[in-house]
Amino acid sequence: MVQVTLRGNEPLEKAGILTDVKKNAYYVKPSVEKRLKRAKSTKRVASGMRRQDR
Repeated sequence: MVQVTLRGNEPLEKAGILTDVKKNAYYVKPSVEKRLKRAKSTKRVASGMRRQDR
């Protein structure tokens, strides 16, 4: 069993615990991870370009 110690009344979200648990909930093949990373980057760049056009 994993034990997590938080400082004071720090919420789980701020500590990054929930995101880490969700990230490691299942295995993602390296090729799929690479594809997702590339898609996320493309989406980020496209939204930046849309912001510049305004």
